[in-house]
Amino acid sequence: MASLGPSGNVGNPDGLIPEELGFMCGIEIHQQLSSGKLHSRQEGILYELNLEEIPYEWNRVRRKQRAARGEAGKIDTAAAFEQKRNRSFIYVQTPNSGLIELDEAPPLPLDPKAVETTLRISAMLNATPAPHLQVMRKTVVDGSNTSGFQRTTLVATGGKFEVEGTEVGISVICLEEDSARKLGEETNSEGQEVTYSLDRLGIPLVEIATDPDIISPEHAEAVSRYLGGRLRDTRSVRRGLGSIRQDLNVSIACGDRVEIKGCQDLEWIPRIIRIEMARQLHFFRLANELRAEQGYEPLPDDRRSDDEEDEARIRTLVEKILRGGVTDVTEVLVGIETKMIASAIRSDHGIFAMPLEGLSGRLGSKKAESDGIQLPRLGRELSGAAKRAGVKGIIHSDELPGYGIEQKHVESINRRLGIQKNDAFVLCIAPEWQARPSLDAVLRRARMAYHRIPKEVRNVVLKKGQPADGTTMPLRPLPGGARMYPETDIPVVKIERESWSHAIDTIPMEASERLERLMSTGLSSTQCEAILGAQLDDILYDCSSGSFHDLPPQKPQSVATALLDQTINEASREAEIEPSSFPILSIIDAIHARDQDLITRDGVIAISSLHANYPDIHQMPLDRRIEWICLQAEALGFVPADESVVSSIVDEVVSENMALVDARGENSIGPLMGKVMKRLGGAADGKVVSRVLKEKIISIAQK
Repeated sequence: MASLGPSGNVGNPDGLIPEELGFMCGIEIHQQLSSGKLHSRQEGILYELNLEEIPYEWNRVRRKQRAARGEAGKIDTAAAFEQKRNRSFIYVQTPNSGLIELDEAPPLPLDPKAVETTLRISAMLNATPAPHLQVMRKTVVDGSNTSGFQRTTLVATGGKFEVEGTEVGISVICLEEDSARKLGEETNSEGQEVTYSLDRLGIPLVEIATDPDIISPEHAEAVSRYLGGRLRDTRSVRRGLGSIRQDLNVSIACGDRVEIKGCQDLEWIPRIIRIEMARQLHFFRLANELRAEQGYEPLPDDRRSDDEEDEARIRTLVEKILRGGVTDVTEVLVGIETKMIASAIRSDHGIFAMPLEGLSGRLGSKKAESDGIQLPRLGRELSGAAKRAGVKGIIHSDELPGYGIEQKHVESINRRLGIQKNDAFVLCIAPEWQARPSLDAVLRRARMAYHRIPKEVRNVVLKKGQPADGTTMPLRPLPGGARMYPETDIPVVKIERESWSHAIDTIPMEASERLERLMSTGLSSTQCEAILGAQLDDILYDCSSGSFHDLPPQKPQSVATALLDQTINEASREAEIEPSSFPILSIIDAIHARDQDLITRDGVIAISSLHANYPDIHQMPLDRRIEWICLQAEALGFVPADESVVSSIVDEVVSENMALVDARGENSIGPLMGKVMKRLGGAADGKVVSRVLKEKIISIAQK
């Protein structure tokens, strides 16, 4: 009895049941570490500039790349594809990039801090370290690495963790260098030219690849959140947009594995996965429809049951059905006034057509489900294949009439191509050197419609930096094993027993443990969560417990207030130091002096900014530092007024404003505070002034 095939409504991705479709999913997390660059000791700074903002004096280098054979003598599939795209690359040399980033000097050994952090992460996730660190070259010829490869090092394998009651295994934990940052691209008569910035190239990344143990799209989001949180717990990773990236490896039984990149917004992960499940189900059904029309054997419901000999035979037959052939039909469309076609003709681009036999009505027209998701269609996949080859897209006959192309034009093209009733065609508007390889890519993808979906890397479609609707487009073929070979410029490093023991001993606490520890200091839950979110909990806890530098225990409220308000930002601005580099000791010393009534509240920012600019002070013992702070307070006028002086000034101000006191009682404290503080010239603690003023007004009211 013939199988009815997997069930599920492609138009309703949310209704698909993962376990019924043989759902499999694993995640790859790529997290930037906060050390310097992995192989050059340059600073890991990102210059957030677009192409138009790059300073003229920054060096620019132009290169082309080609795919090299790996250790086994084979050229990787993905690398071979990139080489065909006829692209050249311009690299902008930023101040934190040198000869190593330009691939004009050999790399340095692995950054020790990055190795230490990666070992700690491996211990945290119960992985087993590799006995030696062998840096490998991973072929990448899309221009994002000047060398044509990315350096990556296997650090550990076989980890595991649990999320929502399900254990998830870890296949590998690697340490690798990040790629160059793409600034833009343009097409000219010689091909495509892509510009990259070298600021990000070489920043260390830890890559964590899970086993395919994720049981649902929602579980994938939970796993991503858990791993991201644990990585932040190390306090050795970068934060901010783009510092962490998630790639999803997704398949259903009747489809095949695809890798989806660009899943930065975790809330979108379930939707992206469900749309991919629907896409794979749609193309499985389409393949069997096409095969049934030709009398071919249907695809089994599970790819593990495929017969390779049958598939090879059908591939040969399909090549005779979809024969290809490119025809210039520019003259047929001359006179059309739509911007896309008219401007192309004026630019001396041609309009080239290719028949797709038997695919009329199978390419689909653009339409969306009720919640805005674009339904899967072959025409979109063909367009993606063309874009991969370098053009902006294609037009196909299922969309016509449209784009200014009328039925009479369609009929003319049909006659020119010898199109039959059930045949379709595609149009490509581009220079001929670009149109022909693009249409060849379209033909290859059209032939795949008779088979299971191709294994490939796909990208989430973005709009203004956010997912457009959760759909994806093809990026390149999935790479194979031929892309990896040893890095000969860097010696192998043995992981010493002491290094692994240290990693185990320094496994960081989880966020829940940190929050519980903060709450024990007596701070409010709101302050605790804010301190934890800013990753300042270690500092606050050490200060409150007397473990920070050589200071005695500090008041948690005083430290929390300084860390959470603008104190550090204002002090760093006055000291002309980046807030992230401002020495915390300078703030804590000033707070300690203030709480001891040695300086006024107003003096904290001014004195801590001076303190920060004299590194020698940080090496002094506490009594010497406090002595220095008192001298600065005296010189700058931040010595607190004696309480008797405060009381005297309060008496004067109250006497001068008795009418206000009689009329408003305790409500007069606010207006009078400013008058007292102004008369004291800042040489008083506001809390002291408020207390003395309140006591004075209450005593008057009681008379």
